[in-house]
Amino acid sequence: MSSCTPGARPAGREVRAVRAVVFAYHNVGARCLRVLLAHGVDVALLVTHADNPAENIWFERVADLARDYAIPVATPDDPNTPEFAARLAALGADFFFSFYYRLLLKPALLALPTRGGYNMHGSLLPSYRGRVPVNWALIHGERETGATLHRMVEKPDAGEIVAQQAVPILPDDTAGDVFGKVTLAAELALHGVLPALLAGTAEHLQPDLRIGSYFGARKAEDGRIDWQQPAAVVHNLIRAVAPPYPGAFFDFGAQRVVITRSLAWPAARGPGGRPELYSDGAHLFARCADGGVLKILSVEVDGEAIAPAALPARLGQNPIPLVQPS
Repeated sequence: MSSCTPGARPAGREVRAVRAVVFAYHNVGARCLRVLLAHGVDVALLVTHADNPAENIWFERVADLARDYAIPVATPDDPNTPEFAARLAALGADFFFSFYYRLLLKPALLALPTRGGYNMHGSLLPSYRGRVPVNWALIHGERETGATLHRMVEKPDAGEIVAQQAVPILPDDTAGDVFGKVTLAAELALHGVLPALLAGTAEHLQPDLRIGSYFGARKAEDGRIDWQQPAAVVHNLIRAVAPPYPGAFFDFGAQRVVITRSLAWPAARGPGGRPELYSDGAHLFARCADGGVLKILSVEVDGEAIAPAALPARLGQNPIPLVQPS
């Protein structure tokens, strides 16, 4: 019987690099793809989305990164078709990785990689399963979120967890601020666990979905401000949908006003009453129904950015009533 030094490569035998197919989009997709490449993973194909001309593409295009590394790119409308599944099967992947890819991979596709499929989700699972978890976490006033790498199963965001990285949410962070933190959290989580995952020694923990939560997608109209809500709720909505997202808004007559940044202003808190916007000549404030006050830092009227203190003059009233008397 021949022998060799432990860990050495047997003479004449090539050790094939771990091969993966990567489904990815957005900044998280780009950063996590870089992590795989840094660890020597053979990325046989990047599956991503064609850009939507109606969408604000403020994030890194993972397809551009793949082409820099000469990785083939595919943009199927549906990766679960039999024809595309046959293409993936022919690649002989050990792993599938999904990093902010927007479509679910069905069981037939997940059965293809010999060592399983793993997804990076932008929350601390099992909390905030589902869509746009960063935005939902802000809407609910969370003080912490993060990124979770988990095994993909048929049920969304429900598979075994292999890595998590938490990040703080500060009281005035916007969704853009938090998404930047979550992107770094995803990179750290993947970088930390990948050696064990590739070696087959990573611990897998089944989450208890009974203590988690699930939320669906949001649309632009969901950013409409209900001024009857407490100031904290209004502030959370403003920062949850601040640019690069569509923004929190209200209509005043025929004009649409988008509030893109606010701060809680406890020194100005007063008794509850009818919500209103008012200016002291230098600054703009919003008094909400509970008496809580927000300082408005940036605002747009019908798509035009204006100085917040100029809003009353623009709308012809100071204070500006936000709820019409019944």
